[in-house]
Amino acid sequence: MRLTLTTFLTLDGVMQAPGMPDEDRRGGFEHGGWQVPHVDEDTFELIREWFAHADAFLLGRRTYDIFAAYWPHVPDRDADPIAHRLNTLPKYVVSTTRDTLSWQNSTLIGSDVPEEVARLKAEPGDELQVHGSGRLARTLLAHGLVDEVRLLTYPVVLGTGLRLFDGAAPAALRLTGTTVTGSGTVVATYRPAGTPSHGSFGPARR
Repeated sequence: MRLTLTTFLTLDGVMQAPGMPDEDRRGGFEHGGWQVPHVDEDTFELIREWFAHADAFLLGRRTYDIFAAYWPHVPDRDADPIAHRLNTLPKYVVSTTRDTLSWQNSTLIGSDVPEEVARLKAEPGDELQVHGSGRLARTLLAHGLVDEVRLLTYPVVLGTGLRLFDGAAPAALRLTGTTVTGSGTVVATYRPAGTPSHGSFGPARR
């Protein structure tokens, strides 16, 4: 399986609590739910298309808790392609604080995360999908385990909040696709391209 990472971001890179006011108030964050006014049918169409390629999910503990509190209770969930796949496909959860998981088809990963993820990627299938899960995402990027990054950047600036790439290892990415939704969300897909290169606009040396 190839590993894909999908994250919702503000223009200033904040990924914290996009969906609900009380989703994640760490650091006194007061802007939860910032994504909701900008979600449109274009967004859902893209996400449904991506979810159709999922064969398993890899989630950080906090993202898992948010998903587990919502998706099992979606009405007529078998008819919802996102809910159906989240509820039925394997979910691998990275956590050092959990002993058990109640959501069906959920398995804990608590030891050597890069090694376990590499093992999962070696299994047959289409995509092992990561959604949100900022700390986990940075670990996977640092170990070269991410095959594609999908960033949905919304037309809003918050000034505070947890950012996806804070503390991330240096990396170069290659843009492979862009689209813009009707609400102005810029959707960009990238593939890893090694480490950053450097240069100078200063006077040329002779």
